[in-house]
Amino acid sequence: MSFSFDHLVFFSNKPEEAIPFLIQKGIHAVNGGRHEFWGTYNSLTYFGLSYIEFLGIENLPVAEKQDENRLITHIVEHLAGKKQEGPARIALRTTNIEQLAVNLKAEGFKVYGPLPGQRMRDDGQVIKWSLLFPEATENELELPFFIQWEKSDEERYLELEEQGLIESHPAGKLQFESVGFVVHHLEQTLTTWGRLFDLKQGEEFADSSINARCRKLELAGTKLLFCSPLGEGIAATVLKEKGETPFLVNLTGNGQSEIFEMMNGFWRFQ
Repeated sequence: MSFSFDHLVFFSNKPEEAIPFLIQKGIHAVNGGRHEFWGTYNSLTYFGLSYIEFLGIENLPVAEKQDENRLITHIVEHLAGKKQEGPARIALRTTNIEQLAVNLKAEGFKVYGPLPGQRMRDDGQVIKWSLLFPEATENELELPFFIQWEKSDEERYLELEEQGLIESHPAGKLQFESVGFVVHHLEQTLTTWGRLFDLKQGEEFADSSINARCRKLELAGTKLLFCSPLGEGIAATVLKEKGETPFLVNLTGNGQSEIFEMMNGFWRFQ
């Protein structure tokens, strides 16, 4: 079964406030819409079909009632509980979510879903999808959740272009090259994720800007970069303060090289 990267979720107290920060860096971003049944809303920035979602709580009593949607239970825990904003979880795209649920249950995971999802855009159109959440209690790093959109990739790309969601970025022809995760045990995490999702490992390398040893898993759309600290630095600080988590957005295509902190996550032009 093949997968594609779909999106990275940032938890945000005020998703709309992400937009001016991104625009200041030359990154096109827009308001998304509301998930009335879950009590949340979002803003978005797209890089082709790979995108970043800034998700916030609009109606806490509604969000607190969610149980099956583990992303919502997660955001309630982090925003209403720990008061912790920033990158939190990724979604992988699939075209066979029902069979995936069967496969993950056979692997011994507790599985929530598939669940129907929808969001109303500002123009009133309703976008629909299905979600699947696998959980493993022994894992500190949250597993990806899975999404299957109602429409094909080709249909979605054309619609997103027409809506102005997929649009050129002022900073250049930006691509969401990889999302970085900080972990305690690099080899163990790579082996687990690589086996579960049938992803090939790249070569290990040292990343001096975050002071970590890293290796990528090759995934269509946006690669997954796993890093373990080599000593004091960005990776070690994030691991100490937040535990195993996504923490880094790597963007290519603007001809610059810089790393900066924004919206409680790290971003890098490379």
